Parts: sequence; structure tokens; C-alpha cells
Amino acid sequence: MRQRRLTILVASAAVSASLVLAGCGGGSGGAGSNGGNGGTAEITFWQQQFEPYQQKWFKSYVDKFNASQTAVKVKLQVVPGDTWTQKLKAAQAAGTQPDVATTNYGGIPAGVTNGQFAELDGLIPDKAWGDITSNVSSFVQVGGKHYAYPMLVEPSTVLYYRTDLVKAAGLDPNTPPKTWDELLMWAEKLTKGNVKGMTIASVAPDLGWSSWGLQYNACGHLPISDDWSAANAKDPCYTKLFELYQTLFQRGWMPQQPKVGYPDATPYGQGQVAMMANGSWAVGQLKQSYPKMIPNTAVAPFPSVDGDPSKPTATLGGWTLTVDSKSKNKAAAAKFIEYLLAGDPAIMADFFKQSGFSKYTVRTSVDEALASDKDATSDPFMKIISEKVVATGKAEPAYPFDVSLAFSTAIESVMKGKADIPTATQTATDAIDRVIKQQRLAGTAPQAG
Repeated sequence: MRQRRLTILVASAAVSASLVLAGCGGGSGGAGSNGGNGGTAEITFWQQQFEPYQQKWFKSYVDKFNASQTAVKVKLQVVPGDTWTQKLKAAQAAGTQPDVATTNYGGIPAGVTNGQFAELDGLIPDKAWGDITSNVSSFVQVGGKHYAYPMLVEPSTVLYYRTDLVKAAGLDPNTPPKTWDELLMWAEKLTKGNVKGMTIASVAPDLGWSSWGLQYNACGHLPISDDWSAANAKDPCYTKLFELYQTLFQRGWMPQQPKVGYPDATPYGQGQVAMMANGSWAVGQLKQSYPKMIPNTAVAPFPSVDGDPSKPTATLGGWTLTVDSKSKNKAAAAKFIEYLLAGDPAIMADFFKQSGFSKYTVRTSVDEALASDKDATSDPFMKIISEKVVATGKAEPAYPFDVSLAFSTAIESVMKGKADIPTATQTATDAIDRVIKQQRLAGTAPQAG
């Protein structure tokens, strides 16, 4: 679980969209294609390797789909994350890329621009698109057309806290902090002995993507103009964001030299910290590796800068299935996607159950199916994360990660006392403007929806 998140999240958030798309935009121009001859249409499906339960789930339902009809046969291939990009690039060069591939949300806009994905409108029924929740629907659209069908979302930032330690500190575990100032007060009171008040990202590569939701929360925008023509890192509203990280670190209320990255819940699981900022995937890690922590753990939306719960504090990463634009069997490929992701709600409800409810549905009908599942309704975390975090989550930005890294480097430098806020934000501004010029980003921001 830990290694999966460390690999996939960095690939999903820390790699530029163009790199991801070089892997995910394949299409079987020549592989297994009989659909046009009236026989069985054979399609290839490349699935990036995730947690072991996911491989079992995908294989099970590929087998069920193949057994349910004779018009389409799916050949599944699992590709390790560390070879995904290289393997798919080689397949593209050879003309043997897959018909269907797992693609993250951030990779869709650039892939459409590069002509790598087939439009799915007309191939997947309108009712399936209408089933997608409103705040996720735009994630798979470019210019009002659909190019992927979403599978799940994983919010990047959730607040986890130890109810027993909260009580011992004289705080109310039923009233978690609502503002950043209250969070800092909790962190101070919960820092006792060898236990730090909380853990949060502290190095630029992790800060680059894990702070996106908090950037939106502080300012309502990211540190680049909407059309990607100029940096917007010096907006005074970011001051509170810098001060949040700076105070946590410099007051010693968080680990100074963490041994693991942000996606890893080990410090919390081992009792080294009383609170943790982490993604929803941490639920799965805690249940699997630190089950004794579950009874004393509560979750809440990460606090808002001003206490407004309607403002986003998390971005929603996640995965979709796409059809390659060069596939000879687009209709057959779309039929499989419809079956797996957009068909019987019980199929995806089973996936979320297998995940330990650490990932979240994008479909209203699946939400309804889970509402009647006793395991789902009794889960101590699912309802809060689904209704209070996912519901306000924003899409991950589609611009190159170099932009995010420039801003997160500024956060880290202020956090650790290497620069003051004006100096750090000017440096970030200069770096972002260089990226815009060098990568010719001005005016290229994709128009979603």
C-alpha cells in the first residue's frame, strides 16, 4: 500500500501532464482486431499496477465481462508503475498500444490536445454521463466533450486525529478545528514529549501537489493566471498559507526530519504524531497496517483559512479509463468501459468495499448502492470524507508540475526559515514566468466542460 501510493501519487501529481499522457494515450492501431469482420472484437486493456486487491478486482470483472457475451473479448495486462511510461511509449512507437488504458485526471486535457484520446460521446450512453457527480463531471471533459469515464476520486487532504490524545489535552474530539488558527492551537496543545502535534508535507515535491487544495482555500485560485500567461504567486492572500506551514515547522509542532513522504501514514500509525494531514488512501493503510489505531481515530475536513466549510481544502486525484484515438475497435472498447465503470452500480460498489472505503465514487447511483450496504454505512470515515471533503474538492491542475514545484519551493523555504515571504514569492514568480516562457504555456490552458 505505502509503496503504491508513493509511486502512483508522484506519477499522478508530480509528473507533468505530457509525461503521463505519453504513457496513457495508447491505442491498439494493430493489436487483436476482428470487430470490423463481424467476429469477436478483441481489445487490449492496460492497467497500471495498484494495490493487490485492485489487480484481483480488475481481473475478476474482466473475466465476468468476457463470459457475459461473445461480441467483445478483453485482454488484460497489468503494467508496473515504474515501467508504465517507458512500456507505453515503446508500444506507441511500435503501433501496438492498448485500446483502453488507465489515465489520471491530470493527463486528460493535454492528451486531448495531442490527439491521443477518442471522444466517448455517442459511444457511451448519455444516461451514464448524467450519473457522474456534478463536481467531477468536468474532470473528464474538454471543450464540452467527454474523453474518459471516471472510476474514483481520492481527496489529497483529510485531517486525521487521535481522539484519546485530544481528550487528554483537554480538547473536544467531537469539535475538530474549523480554522487554520484553531488547527495551530490544537497542534500546540497536542505536542507533548516525543509526540508531535501533527504531520503534514514539508518538502517541495510533496508540498507541490498536497497543498493545491489549500492554495485554492487561501486565495480561490492557483499561483498562475487562468490562461497560464503569467504567475500569480504574490497575491497577499497566500500569506496565511505560508504562515500555516511556517508556524507548524518552526514551533516544532511537527516532525523536523520526517523519514517518510506525505502519502505515508506510518508516523501517525506508530503513534509519533497526534494529528495527520493525508489523503483518503491513508484510511486503507491504517486499516491494513495499524488496525489498533482505528478505534481512536477520527477524521474531519482539513480546516479552512476562515472556517468556511464550503471552500475546498483538497484536490481530487483519481483514475479513469480512456480509449485510444487510433483504436480500430473504439465501440467495443467503450462497451467494456460502460460495463465496468458505468453499468451495474454493484460492480463499482464492490470495488469501494474492497478498497476498505479509502477511495470514493463519482456516480450518484453507486452512492445510493453504498447507502444500503451495512459495511459502508457503518464505516467510521466514509460518510465524513464523502460528504464533507469529496463534495467540495477541486480538480488537480493540468499545468506542468514545474509550476507547482516553483511555488512549493517557496513554501518550503519560508517554512524552514530560508527566506521571508516577499522574497520567496518573488523567486516563485520569476520561476513560474520562466516556465511559462520556456514551455510556451501562455494561452494554452485547457477549457474544461
